[in-house]
Amino acid sequence: MAVPEMDTSVGHSFAAEYDGVMIAAIQEVSGVKMEQDVIELKQNTPDGKYIIKKLPGRQKAGEVTLTRGLTADNSFEKWVENARFGKMGEARKNGAVIVFDYEGNPIKRYVMTNCWPKTLEIGSMKAGDQSVLTEKLTIVFEELTVEGG
Repeated sequence: MAVPEMDTSVGHSFAAEYDGVMIAAIQEVSGVKMEQDVIELKQNTPDGKYIIKKLPGRQKAGEVTLTRGLTADNSFEKWVENARFGKMGEARKNGAVIVFDYEGNPIKRYVMTNCWPKTLEIGSMKAGDQSVLTEKLTIVFEELTVEGG
């Protein structure tokens, strides 16, 4: 049973998709934000009163960070390598972060245009530690739009 439209949803699982390649088992997604500049318009009214109007400006580019458990999958590393060596034709991709409900049905898609990897960080490695090693990929994008499931 899908979550009723009136209820708030709980993201059961997340995935990332870039140019049709699905990267499953994302543990955490942070930084999903739509933002735009604010323009201040300073005016005098006909009666001489000074006012400042705030108007919407250009949208801003942003960053999203994906965290997943460290695996043998090297798709993150290959993508970062393309960007590091200036192969931007291969590095720039269109993608999305997808949120799924507990039945595996997509709830929302946060679609990113012209995104590429900025950093890849491996979690702390401590001898004898029993925590899962993670890798964090920070992706920059030019535009973010939201689509339903």
